[in-house]
Amino acid sequence: MKYFFAGVFAVLVALSVVAWRIQPKNTAEGKIPLVWVSDDNPARREQIALFNRLHPEYDLRLDPSNTGMEKVIVQSLAGVGPDIFDCYDGFQLSAYVRSGIAWDVTDELKKAGIDVENEVWQAVHPNIIHEGRVYGFPTNAAVNAIWFHKDIFDKYGVPYPKGPWTWEQFLEVAKKLTIRDRNGRPVQFGFLMDWWNWYHFVLQWGGRLYTPDGTRCIIDSPEAIAAVQFMQDLIYKHRVMPSPVEEAAMATQGGWGSGTITWFGAKKGAMALGGRWWLCTLRSYKGLKLGAVESPHGPYRVFRGYGRASLINRNSPRRQHALKFLLYMAGKEYNELINHQADALAPVKKYSYTDKYLHDPAYPEEDFNSVWRDAMNYAVPDEISPFVNGQAVGRILGKQLDLVKSNQKSAADALRASAQQINEEIQKTIARDPELRKRYEALVNVGR
Repeated sequence: MKYFFAGVFAVLVALSVVAWRIQPKNTAEGKIPLVWVSDDNPARREQIALFNRLHPEYDLRLDPSNTGMEKVIVQSLAGVGPDIFDCYDGFQLSAYVRSGIAWDVTDELKKAGIDVENEVWQAVHPNIIHEGRVYGFPTNAAVNAIWFHKDIFDKYGVPYPKGPWTWEQFLEVAKKLTIRDRNGRPVQFGFLMDWWNWYHFVLQWGGRLYTPDGTRCIIDSPEAIAAVQFMQDLIYKHRVMPSPVEEAAMATQGGWGSGTITWFGAKKGAMALGGRWWLCTLRSYKGLKLGAVESPHGPYRVFRGYGRASLINRNSPRRQHALKFLLYMAGKEYNELINHQADALAPVKKYSYTDKYLHDPAYPEEDFNSVWRDAMNYAVPDEISPFVNGQAVGRILGKQLDLVKSNQKSAADALRASAQQINEEIQKTIARDPELRKRYEALVNVGR
């Protein structure tokens, strides 16, 4: 079996080298080329253009075709990887560090006078800090709040919501704004939400994904079950949120679009749970009268914090040059651009405590920017376990939570199945890695 994997790895390396060498050499004459592997969000173009204007000696280019973690690792180990690549969570950071391709920039950033732990939002620390060392810089930071349509509230004479508030208070409002025709068909929902926000609810009910040492999944705790049960109740008990069947029915009627942001922009929901980055899409809708308020909370007033970071390839011959990009992301110009673009929040906290952030002259109607900044003070980063592949965990939970959303399974049964499968995955992972097993056993023995 090991020879099979070795062969597959060799083939991937060979193909990566070929692809790298046959790509067009279109770097501007006399400039130092830098390649950034990131998503193809249109906002990236302006972010890159600003860097190139501030640093005319460089030609930074985007490569959106190699964003997979495995691709980045294989290409970087083969010596043909990007100079800079994005990291989306703590598991990915751990994988990049353990594979030896993430450059430790702790000392480099200190020399530049940057205090990462205190200057950037804590919610994105797992994306850049591993075992006390710094391996990158956040590109943005995010937390979710409640979007609402002011004109819908006005139409039905419902006062605009104010935070802090509870989910019980929220339900009273959502029920008033869920409108059905005489046949019971939905015309407008009180609330829209993506189900990947499950951790937002688990946190608020006091649940966890793992034990503090990461050795065991405990997503089947009574607290976590109660949180996901509430999510299911929003659809089938309180009926303020669409079921998958209702979503499909709306789609066949036309004008429904696809995706929660699109549905909210089309006013198919009076409220929605989402991030400030939604504005990147919502600004394209004409005539929206938007408001935002802190998300309701459960027993605990906490919210899920998340974001994105950029790391430097340790094997890049231009890694010292790539460091300029991290310093750029720590600077005023980049942070003010992120806030202006509404690509979530600027990574450096202080740039969200300015009048320029609160009142962007280009968007005077956006009077809610303080909501996102203030919610970040209650944001908790995602949990990770070094003993299991975060992508595998996501697949397991996604499959089980889809069954809950479609009412084919109870929250309790789905989360018990998830915990069992994730714990089995943990055992498979440490069985393949002797070093990881040694670390796992040391933690388990300490807990006995």
